[in-house]
Amino acid sequence: MIGIQRKIWTLAAIVMFIMASIWIMLTYYNQKTQDQYNEILQRYLLMNEVTTASRQTVNALNIYLLTPTEGNLSSLRRGEQQLRDAQSSVGVLRNEENDFALTSYMNLIDSLIETTDRSVMFKSERETEESSKAFAEATRISRYIAEMTLQLIDIELNTYERFYRSIIEQAEELKKLGIWILLAITFGLLLFTYWFSLSITRPVQQLTKAAQELAKGKFERQIVVNSSDEIAFLATTFERMRVNINNLIVEMKEKARLKSELQQSQLLLQESQLRSLQSQINPHFLFNILDTLSKKAFLEGAEETSDLLVSVAGLLRYNLKRLDRAVTLYDEVRVMRQYMEIQSARFTERLNLVTEIDERCLAVQMPGLTLQPIVENAVIHAIEPSEDGGTITVTIADAGESVTVEIADNGPGMNEEKIRGILEERDMQPEGHSTGIGFGNVVRRLRLFYGVSDVIEIHSGQGRGVRVLLKLPKTRRSDTYDKAIDRG
Repeated sequence: MIGIQRKIWTLAAIVMFIMASIWIMLTYYNQKTQDQYNEILQRYLLMNEVTTASRQTVNALNIYLLTPTEGNLSSLRRGEQQLRDAQSSVGVLRNEENDFALTSYMNLIDSLIETTDRSVMFKSERETEESSKAFAEATRISRYIAEMTLQLIDIELNTYERFYRSIIEQAEELKKLGIWILLAITFGLLLFTYWFSLSITRPVQQLTKAAQELAKGKFERQIVVNSSDEIAFLATTFERMRVNINNLIVEMKEKARLKSELQQSQLLLQESQLRSLQSQINPHFLFNILDTLSKKAFLEGAEETSDLLVSVAGLLRYNLKRLDRAVTLYDEVRVMRQYMEIQSARFTERLNLVTEIDERCLAVQMPGLTLQPIVENAVIHAIEPSEDGGTITVTIADAGESVTVEIADNGPGMNEEKIRGILEERDMQPEGHSTGIGFGNVVRRLRLFYGVSDVIEIHSGQGRGVRVLLKLPKTRRSDTYDKAIDRG
């Protein structure tokens, strides 16, 4: 459950997160732009550093030539080292635009250092005229270096002109983007705030309206509040109070009368249904069997005919005697097989029965004449209309607290309206030459026998056959069926 206080803190956290994200984004872009500016400025400073170092070297050479002491020579060597360091730093600035100019620039620096060393050498050998010529050449090279520095800086300016413009354009776009982001965030926050306020005020309004209905004495309408905070708990308490008051009123007015009438009507209905089922053997069914037996006796020997007669006798005996009491699943499987033997003689190779039965499940109790009417329905609707016949599959398996019995065929299937009629226990006219024990009666007796309504499921579709699933509890929850029988 998300409380109101937590919702408020969530809203504050979202706002702070958005503000922090905007600040981080702006800081990142500003720092990126600043780093780019610093990189360009550093390139200019490195080039200028070469010019400064070359001038200092020439000045140090002049001082040494005027006063050739060890200190002045050391100062000259330091100047040359600074010039070499500046040369190394400038080397990293090479690109496609300044490659040729930078190569000449590096050669000028090497020439300046070489000329300076030659002037010092002539001075040490007391060749004053040659030393002066070398100094003059070093001075001229220094001027060339200064001019070349300006040329390289001009190349850099031309190279990065497009970059400067892109930075300006990027700044303008960033400004526009910032405005749109601000508008989008403002609109989003307004929507979120509206939704957030509704999540608090709407449940309060719903609860207030429900309380007004209760004050008017209307206890039938359910109290529904769409919330997940403390108001939801309050609404649940209101709903429980409403249900308790409504139940108390209904019980005071209807409990005794409805209970008595319901019990009487159920017992009378159950008794009449069970008695009527015993007399619902359709004569056409018997005629069909006798006709089949006569043809069979004519076409082949008497042994198979005798087996058919035994099956017919057992089936008729079961129909007449087993309907008024509970039987085992073993008995139901046995009479179902007898029925299929009779139908196999009728349909020959058109009828195929496949069984997968767990023998440990056959001791469960169930009402008589349950499996045979279901199988009979499959024969009438899936086998008989088809010239190629079909297959009926019977599967019995242990499902823990219950035993599942699945009867499936590969016929044309059953429409939804008929499935609803069967599950709603409607009285439906038997079709074909059947025993007359309707599918709806089977459903009614199963529910009465076990005291539960979900004991049977029917699954089908156009062209997908019919699959009937029985879930038979190993322990019965109701003895109403036996009491109804005892009354007879």
